[in-house]
Order: sequence, then C-alpha cells, then structure tokens
Amino acid sequence: MENIKLLTSQELAKITHHRSGEIKFGERIQVVPENTDILDFIKNSTASFVLLGLPEDIGVKANFGRTGTASAYENTLKSLVNIQHNKFCKGSDLLILGALNLDQEMQEAQNLSIYSKEEKKRLFQLVEKIDKEVSHIIHQIINTGKTPIIIGGGHNNAYGNIKGLALAKGKPVNAINFDAHTDFRVLEGRHSGNGFSYAFEEGFLKNYFVFGLHENFVSKSVFNTLKELNERVRYVTYEEIEVKRVKEFNSQMAEALNFIKNDPFGIELDLDAIPGIYSSAMTLSGFSVQQAREYVYYFGNHKNASYLHICEGAPDLDHTNNSHLTGKLIAYLVTDFMKSKM
Repeated sequence: MENIKLLTSQELAKITHHRSGEIKFGERIQVVPENTDILDFIKNSTASFVLLGLPEDIGVKANFGRTGTASAYENTLKSLVNIQHNKFCKGSDLLILGALNLDQEMQEAQNLSIYSKEEKKRLFQLVEKIDKEVSHIIHQIINTGKTPIIIGGGHNNAYGNIKGLALAKGKPVNAINFDAHTDFRVLEGRHSGNGFSYAFEEGFLKNYFVFGLHENFVSKSVFNTLKELNERVRYVTYEEIEVKRVKEFNSQMAEALNFIKNDPFGIELDLDAIPGIYSSAMTLSGFSVQQAREYVYYFGNHKNASYLHICEGAPDLDHTNNSHLTGKLIAYLVTDFMKSKM
C-alpha cells in the first residue's frame, strides 16, 4: 500500500468542526498512525469499514466524459467528518485509509488529447495502471476482514473493485449497478464505459445487474450483447419503473438481489443516475436521492454485500456556492451503507 496518501490525524482534526456538547464523526473516525504497518493496523482495528479515495478522472476523460470526478473524495470528507457520532451510526466503526496517490498520472493525463489516436491509447494505459493499484488495495482490505467503501473516480474503477474482491474470494463475484448506463461497452481499451465488460471478459465478474438503465443511452449493439448474455447479465430500465410504470421499484430490487445474492457482490452507484447532481454525465431525469439511499441500504443489508463504490460525482463542475452538496450526498450514502451492516 505504498501508493496511498494516508489521511493523518492532524488533517482529520483540521477539517472536523468541533462544537461544544456534540461528538462529530471526525472525533471518532480511525486513521492509520505514522510509522505503522498499514495492513496490521487495519486487521486489528475495531472498525468494520475502510474508506479509500480515488482522486482521478482519467477513465472519464478516456470515455469522452466531462472531467471533475477527482474532487469527490476530498469534498466528501469535509461533510462526512462533520456528521454526528450517535446511536444510529458511529464514527469509530470507520477507518479512513486515505487516497490513492495519482498525482503523476493526473498530471500526465491533463496534457493528453482524447482526439489523438496515440494520446488516447496512452490514456487507456494510464487507466490500466490505476486498475492494478485499485484491485491490489481492495484485495488487501478484504483479506483483513474489513468492508471497503470506495469514493470518487470514474466507473472505470468498478473493474479494480470487482477484480480485487474476486481475488480475495478466490472465485468470480457479482455486482449490482445503480446507473443510467451499462458501462458494458466494447473492449477497445480501458475507460469508464467498459469496466464491467472487461471484468466479465476476464472472468472476475459472474452475474451483473444494471438497475435503472436509461433506454435513450444504450446502443443497439450493447442491447444485443445483453440479450445474448441474459443468463448472467440482466437489467431493468428507469423507464419501466418510473415512466411506463410496468415494474415497481421495490420488487425490482428484490429481483436483482435474487440474481446476485448467492455469491459475494459489490454495490456500485453512479451519481450520473440522480437528477441535478454534478457529475461527468449530469442528467435531469432519473431516480431520486431517496431511491438511491434505499438502494444502498437494501443491498448493503445482505450478508454477501462486500463493498460500496460511489463514483462519477464531480463537485468541481458546480460553480455555485453549493459544491459541498455533492459530498454531503455521498456522506449520506456512506452512512446508509454502514447502518445497513449494523
């Protein structure tokens, strides 16, 4: 884990706003002390959850998306550490590891153009490099018996999460994805639009369910692929639930859970699916924040739920005074997941 910028107790204290008569999350959250064996500390920690930040948007850029997802982790921390530590959710149950150090990769990607064939190829290579780092870290965290919570980056990181979980369990695993897109596109080089298809092709992903797919954003070829793989890849569209009203939200969650519950599974949530949230592919139509929270709690409540990944949020794209709201939403989702496991 030498590539991680550990969150220090001093940094944690600096962003925690102390108030008389209250105990904030940041006053109880655990961090890895300096000059300590990281894995030993995680393994022996009383915390059940380990939070990892992925401050990058290289996979998004490689997929022609709007960059800005690199800021989600830091934005989330500022909200997360300032919620109340109380009987409903305790800060002491969370260990914040820190963020993957991607400064060098981000700096190089900044000068690369997606419209240049050679430079786009280099972006793909940088994403592959991140894949290796993410899968290694997730593998190690799960091997300590803890549950990873991954914040930030694009949906390219679903690949690393799934691979890390599969390696830790020694077998292919499942995934549920709250998303307007499948991210199951052609294997043309790694980016945020094909994390699941690469994980599937390489044998790490067994069953995959896309929850709330937007019918307007799926190509005919992808729909044909989904049809061919129906035994292992399924979906329900947003329109079926909220526009045509031919299916019901809760019953579809139950159906999705039945499809993935027999093996360890990852919970993926793309903030692109929620209207008005600043993200790489911001939308005006989609499931509500309330439904996103229900989704996280419902699937997190199952014993085989093995990680939570919240991605594609891009608070940097919000040029109003409300950019903190993206982090505040992610903090709600993080604590909903933690509560589901209590």
